[in-house]
Formats: sequence, C-alpha cells, structure tokens
Amino acid sequence: MKKWKKILLIVVIGLVVVIGGGLAYLKTQTYSPTNNAEQIAEKAESSSDWLYFPGEDKSKPMIIFYPGALVAPESYSSWAQTVAKAGYPVYILKMPLDLAVLAPNRGEKVLSEQSNRDYILGGHSLGGVMASRFAQEHDKQLKGVFFLASYPDEKGSLADKNIPVLSLTAENDQVLNKDAYQKAKKELPKNTDYQEIAGGNHAGFGSYGAQKGDGKSTINDQNQQVAERLLSWLKKTNE
Repeated sequence: MKKWKKILLIVVIGLVVVIGGGLAYLKTQTYSPTNNAEQIAEKAESSSDWLYFPGEDKSKPMIIFYPGALVAPESYSSWAQTVAKAGYPVYILKMPLDLAVLAPNRGEKVLSEQSNRDYILGGHSLGGVMASRFAQEHDKQLKGVFFLASYPDEKGSLADKNIPVLSLTAENDQVLNKDAYQKAKKELPKNTDYQEIAGGNHAGFGSYGAQKGDGKSTINDQNQQVAERLLSWLKKTNE
C-alpha cells in the first residue's frame, strides 16, 4: 500500500473512532424520561419524527414542540397529554441525538401533513431557540410561540411579529442563563406574557429527573402547572 493511502486510512480510522466515541458519549448524557412519563408516552402515536398526542377540537391550533438539548421527547409527555385532552393536538419532535440544533426545520414535516391547520410553536431550553428560528421563517398560520426556560436569539427574533408570546420560567432554575435571558427580551414582542413558576426548576419543565447544574425544586407539581399555564395562555390566544 502506498504511503499516502496508509496515511489516509489512519486518518479515516481516527475519525471513525472519534465520532463513534462522541456519539457514545452523547448517548450517556441524554436525559431519559421518568417511568410515569414513559408510560404516558406509550399512549401517544409515535413515528420516527415525533410523538403525537391527538386533540379532538379541530378549531384549535396544533402545537409543535422542540425538546431541550439531550432530553428525550417522551420526557414532556405529562403536560403534553393534558394539553391535548383539552383539544390542542401536540407534536413533540424527535431530534437526531436529541439535539434540536441538528434538525432545526423538522417542524416542516408536521406542516406538510397539516398544511391548513393553525399552529403554535414552543420549545424548552435550547429547543426554544430553535423553535424561535423556525417561527421566524414559518409564520404562515402561526398563532403564537411559547418558551419554557428559554428565549430567542437574534436569528429567531420575534420582536417584529404581531403574535402572542409566553415566556415561562421557574424560580429555582440554575441552568437558564439569566443574563442572556434578560438581554434576549429585546427579541420578543412588547406584549410578551412573562410568568414564573414558584419553587420550580429547569428540569421540571419535563419529567426526566435531576439535571446537572440545576437548582433544587421545592414543588412536585411543576408539569401540572406548566399544563395549566399553557392552557390558560392558549385559551386567550384562541379567543
């Protein structure tokens, strides 16, 4: 074998080892749903692109949700099921390696199947950033955006959008970058609804146990509160 071929082979093998090791590492870092969330998720319709909780009221907008980084989509099943039972269909998107940044336009697949349906976009943590970028470029029939412990970046600025926006945070969240969150308010409409869940934390916007670097939650009903606040806000946006 020629010398350059040997060098190329060594480089390729090295890349395979590095990439394979990186993928294996990411899998060990993914936050898995609690048993309760997993059981609820089993009742949803599942495809390679999303978990789907049907809603019976066809007059209400559907919800397209972007999960947080390294959080399994099943982790949001508890509040999603409650919202769907109130008539709002919920699509929780599945992402490559559980990273929305790797498939920011996955919501297009939902829109292609439901082209005539009004919709609401939402996201948790990094998923909220990706949801805002998607909203910026897909605003036809967009009826609102909600952020769970998240905010838009400049690329996903919604400051010029005439749509309802909910920014929901938690008192004991130690993962959310508070400085960046405050600065990002300029990227949101002036009528944005800012709410905070007392005693809640970052991981409590889903159901996947403790998250590294997070504060301690002092409540045990955060998923229920998320559902209640979303439904209250959705009712106002749908009036």
